[in-house]
Amino acid sequence: MTTFYSEFQKALVSVDCIIFGFDNNKLKILIGRRNMDPGRGEWSLYGGFVRSDESLDEAADRTLLGLTGLRNVFMRQVGAFGAVKRDPGERVISVAYYALINVKDYDDRLRQAHGVEWVEVDKIPEMYSDHQEMIARARKLMRQKMKTEPVGFELLPSLFTLTQLQRLYEAVNGEEIDKRNFRKRIKEMDFIEKTELIDKTTSKRGAALYRFNKRAFTEDAKFKL
Repeated sequence: MTTFYSEFQKALVSVDCIIFGFDNNKLKILIGRRNMDPGRGEWSLYGGFVRSDESLDEAADRTLLGLTGLRNVFMRQVGAFGAVKRDPGERVISVAYYALINVKDYDDRLRQAHGVEWVEVDKIPEMYSDHQEMIARARKLMRQKMKTEPVGFELLPSLFTLTQLQRLYEAVNGEEIDKRNFRKRIKEMDFIEKTELIDKTTSKRGAALYRFNKRAFTEDAKFKL
């Protein structure tokens, strides 16, 4: 331990993970009851303190892996939250990250073990500290990202119907999309491939299943939904 900067007050740094999922045509977020003071029992995001031997991204990856057991998850930094009295315990600066996962990939036993729940983003209860602000900012960033990049497929199973895809974008944007125009745009995208498989879970006739071809997609590909 060095004596550099000893004249300055120290602050703790934490990461908070805003984990989005899509289930039953609803955009959801993973939250739980806080099990430590201050704020014990309040609804909270899942997070942790940054260790001295890891970067912010490494701390976020570790926190996400511990909660979900999933690796190589799409995750982006939302920003830093550093209001002086945001944490009544200590001076804590938190860096928030949002992640997109397929709910079906998440082992429900692990969810139960951590005591977290999937809650619809439009029905989020009052949250600890500034976590509500973190969620709002993350949703805004995700909405912007999904307009120009195919990150929404991170929330869907590998095979999906066009109705599922449309419902996802409606849930994220909070508004209905014209079905005809939406499907017209989809047909213009070579990297969204129609398969020979049929989903018959919702009707006898069934609906064609599609998949996202990552190899066919490039940064120059036309993507705008």
